[in-house]
Amino acid sequence: MSLNDELTAFFRAHYPKLPAAAREVMDRAGRDLAASGQAERALHAGDTAPGFRLPTATGDTVTLDDLLSTGPVVLTFYRGAWCPFCNLALRALQQQHADITARGARLVAISPQVPDESLTLTEKHALAFDVLSDLGSDTAKQYGLSFDLPEDLAAVYDSLGFDLQRVNGGHPRTLPLPATYVIDRDATIRWAFVDTDYTRRAEPSDLLAALDALPPAR
Repeated sequence: MSLNDELTAFFRAHYPKLPAAAREVMDRAGRDLAASGQAERALHAGDTAPGFRLPTATGDTVTLDDLLSTGPVVLTFYRGAWCPFCNLALRALQQQHADITARGARLVAISPQVPDESLTLTEKHALAFDVLSDLGSDTAKQYGLSFDLPEDLAAVYDSLGFDLQRVNGGHPRTLPLPATYVIDRDATIRWAFVDTDYTRRAEPSDLLAALDALPPAR
């Protein structure tokens, strides 16, 4: 089963169980975000990846320049550990981590949640790659991915117990679009997946193919 088949199955099994009023708000917000054109305005293949300097779950600091000094980078943005679709996507990436590193690439994930939340996520799923905290979503904004939840959707998330005020360090309404980038050593984005639909993610097999298609290092 592909990752997106797994995500679709999870959605079909669990989404109907939510209260009808909550589903109505979520459906409307999803349609509005898709119609906003934000996915098209985000960075895509051929653009230059903006640099960043972000903390890891264990308190270290990672920069894009440091990552690129050793090879290409697979950079994935996710909403947070509270999002079951993000957890499934990160687990799928972990399953392909050895294949990614075998191609000389580094995998890193970025979310707006505080480092303690990232640490809990890393330990729960035994993630072997860095999970970085982008408080306030400043890095996601540079990639054209950050957006603010409408008030009624933020209220639904509160009612579901996601507590984004706490896990996002005082930035409860700002999230990134799900996105994954393959970035070459010269900081050029060679492959990109961006979607306003949080139930869809980059297929690990596609990003492995993108890594295989990178021009030889000079």
